[in-house]
Amino acid sequence: MEFGILGPLRMTAAGRSYVPSAPKQRQLLAFLLLNANHVTSTKSCIEELWDLQPPDSALSTLQTYVLQLRRALALCPEIGSLRHARTILRTHDNGYQLVVGSGQLDRHVYEALVADGRAALARGDDLTASACFGDALALWCGEALADVKAGPLMRAHLIGLAERRTAVLEQRIEADLRLGRHHQIVGELAELAATHLTNENYHAQLMLALYRSGRQAQALESFQRLRTTLDVELGLTPSPRMRRLHQAVLSCDPTIDAPPGHDPGLTLDLAVRSG
Repeated sequence: MEFGILGPLRMTAAGRSYVPSAPKQRQLLAFLLLNANHVTSTKSCIEELWDLQPPDSALSTLQTYVLQLRRALALCPEIGSLRHARTILRTHDNGYQLVVGSGQLDRHVYEALVADGRAALARGDDLTASACFGDALALWCGEALADVKAGPLMRAHLIGLAERRTAVLEQRIEADLRLGRHHQIVGELAELAATHLTNENYHAQLMLALYRSGRQAQALESFQRLRTTLDVELGLTPSPRMRRLHQAVLSCDPTIDAPPGHDPGLTLDLAVRSG
């Protein structure tokens, strides 16, 4: 059995989907998967499903939704019965727990790969780090739970997931830059910078990749676009770090012209987020 939240909601077995079609049941399943292997309180479930306006029947309706999810689980050949389904979706005194095994939930696989990548970074192994981060990011199929209506608690989870995904992507690109892969990633970075107009990290990485690809003028143009966007949209100026990088590109500072596989003398300090 496989579950997925890094994209459309998935609950599949032998290539067949067992995701319920009813919106509230899908929402509950997604919420329980976001908290997989942990007890999700009844109060939290009700708040997620109905926000601050639960009906008088909220508790009994929630219990009905849980029963319907168990029936969906019971249809899976490897579960096969409602009795077995109760061991997968468990009732506790204060809530419910959806139990998933090792490797069954894409988020858990993703987080294990990210942990491996960060361990590789810590020992200076950029090649392994880039591969692990790349494999982790490849598990995403669009925005997390894009086909599920999210309540207030799920929205908070999804914001955190998206932020951590961005951090992993930045770390993978940083490792690739240290590996001398600027030619290979300049197109990807141009798209990221165009999509995330105020993200200094992507613009810094794009500037460095362009400069190392012999495209100094375009690297400077990227900085000018960022400066204009920050001024017009936010009334801000680029950070000191970005201004230092801009000056380094202007002066052809050798500290940003590192050979492949070596750390540049001027660090971009991009791979510092946790998640």
